[in-house]
Amino acid sequence: MRHLLFEARAALASPNRNARSAVVLGRLLGLAFVVCFGTGIYSHLLQEPLGWMRFPTRPTQLYQFTQGLHITTGIAIIPLLLAKLNTVMPALVQVPPVRGVLHLFERLSIAVLVSASIIQVTTGLLNTYQWYPWPFPFRQVHNAMAYVIIGSLIIHIASKLPVIARYWRKRDSYDELGRFIADPASGSELLPPTREARPASAPHAAVSETVGSTAPGLLGRVFRWIDGVDEVAAQPAADTAEPTRASRSVDERAQGRRQRIARRGFFGGVTAAVVGVVALTAGQSSKLAEPFNVFGARQRGLGANGLPVNRTARAAGVLASATAADWTLTVVGPDVTRTFVRAELVALGTTEVDLPISCVEGWSQMATWKGIRMRDLLGAVQAEPGSHVRVTSLERHGGYRIMDMGPEYAEDPTTLVALELNGSTLDLDHGFPARVIAPGRPGVLQTKWIEKIEVLR
Repeated sequence: MRHLLFEARAALASPNRNARSAVVLGRLLGLAFVVCFGTGIYSHLLQEPLGWMRFPTRPTQLYQFTQGLHITTGIAIIPLLLAKLNTVMPALVQVPPVRGVLHLFERLSIAVLVSASIIQVTTGLLNTYQWYPWPFPFRQVHNAMAYVIIGSLIIHIASKLPVIARYWRKRDSYDELGRFIADPASGSELLPPTREARPASAPHAAVSETVGSTAPGLLGRVFRWIDGVDEVAAQPAADTAEPTRASRSVDERAQGRRQRIARRGFFGGVTAAVVGVVALTAGQSSKLAEPFNVFGARQRGLGANGLPVNRTARAAGVLASATAADWTLTVVGPDVTRTFVRAELVALGTTEVDLPISCVEGWSQMATWKGIRMRDLLGAVQAEPGSHVRVTSLERHGGYRIMDMGPEYAEDPTTLVALELNGSTLDLDHGFPARVIAPGRPGVLQTKWIEKIEVLR
């Protein structure tokens, strides 16, 4: 039984579970969380802007870039987070779990950071597939959770600043043989404790390098029994002769070699996992990675009009109203209101533009749109320059049935009430008889099946 338990402890032992590995992975995770936070806040403000806000309309692919970066980075966080948790596992399950009031608050901040991060990346990943097996609204909770993560991350970095500074540089973390330098003065909880030597017959030297048996109480006694430390201490002095300087040198070089190989293997595996998940999903938003898009929620070029569909006409409940023969578009100005049938819209003069459709779930694709400039429609009802616009869909339910548009979009020459897509009449699922397309906006704000445009001011 002791041999089996020792084998299990040997399997869990790893020279990568040290402060330097935690710092390296923490840097990558911190950068990834900051990127996701910034791009996520930008997306949220586009959907719920403050009254004074104005957003850039150039480059036209801005949102395609920021949201693609947001989703891709969020997916890359998953293997990085698992690697980080694996590295710091000894600290997470330390005995005793709390050593004082300050340590309690530090542990609570870590618990919040870890749990919030797991929830955030899990729900974010499921959102890319539009699967919501939870009762709360995703967008609002996802936004609030981002602030929780950033706040707890700042607290965590502040509490671990001495450790981060001590093990920031590689040359300060390993000796000339490649062995990790344990510095108790740093305050790290991932330092291998000092312990007696293992018997020469120990099957795994890795345990003597990385696993200590200094835990107090019953747990410490169990660990010492598993590792055979008490037996070594009980042996006569003749049986535990001091190793020679030459044998110590050979053993130290072997330890350094083992640790270097373990580090390279571990970080090589983490790198392969990150590159793999990114390469196999980034194709839903990047043309360069399109051939490798195996797990992306959408495939570019597939769907009606050669474009993927997020929300169908059936799901929106507009099958009858969107195909009605008496459909009209009403444009309400400050003093003038006009109603247009499709032929009258075409008579105003159509324009063709190339704009991407970029969805919050991460997929995007460039397309050719043809329709009437929004500013021409506003001019037809004598709207003042700089007017805000409200667009209403034929949908009767849904959070995006009504969309407000700032003047920076309404006056942009590439903002259209689109009637055609990729050389053909709009498919019903893409917003027939008319929809909005504007530069640099989320797909949920490119309202489909529109029935009314109002000038607000």
